[in-house]
Amino acid sequence: MKQSSYNILPETTEILRTMGEQIKLARLRRDLSTELVAERAGISRSSLWKVEAGNPSVALGIYAAVLHALNNMDQDLLLVAKDDKLGRKLQDFNLITRKRASRR
Repeated sequence: MKQSSYNILPETTEILRTMGEQIKLARLRRDLSTELVAERAGISRSSLWKVEAGNPSVALGIYAAVLHALNNMDQDLLLVAKDDKLGRKLQDFNLITRKRASRR
């Protein structure tokens, strides 16, 4: 099977590692075992360990399943790019404004 090749920036790698740590801390605060969370998410314990390590090869759907297994924390995914200030400025800049002929 062909392996996918992708480039992940060091900053993104650090974000994934931090997100994995936060997921692990959320699991521990809830006093849930890796076995239970993996079972709830429908994944293996090794996949959960990869999520908690911030492994970039893990699919986003698995991250979402783990967050859902932690008592519906997957709702936090709705916050991703919610306040896209740069995107909105670019959109506003590219809006075409109609010009009318002057009234005589």
